[in-house]
Amino acid sequence: MSLQTMYNSELFARVGRAIDWPAWDALIQLRGITIDRPRHSRHPAFPDIVYPIDYGYINGTLGTDGEEIDIFTGSAHTQLVALILTADFRKGDREVKLVYNCSPEEIYLVHGFLNYAPDLMQGRLVMRQPMAAVWDMVR
Repeated sequence: MSLQTMYNSELFARVGRAIDWPAWDALIQLRGITIDRPRHSRHPAFPDIVYPIDYGYINGTLGTDGEEIDIFTGSAHTQLVALILTADFRKGDREVKLVYNCSPEEIYLVHGFLNYAPDLMQGRLVMRQPMAAVWDMVR
């Protein structure tokens, strides 16, 4: 089953508008982030997977997989700029992965990383604002 099938396009369009982005920013500031897979580190169970950007979780949260909510952290000061709705076909689950303090290049990098092997994982990017606005933030 493809991610397109899993996420109805009308529902997907509503997701970005329904998210309380400032509340997520506040939660990240309140709880903090733990980076357990630094940039260029290997996945502990799948050593062929190398993380192109810092990856971790928001402390004290619980995601749909029973673990903390995942977050990719970049080098810009843009706060929470996006999230990616993922389907992991190896684990058979769906999750939300947050994209925080990322430049436009890093957003593209994360999106490409998650969609590199679509038979294993697929992700749909949901932006907080148009990408052009993120470019303006980092100039």
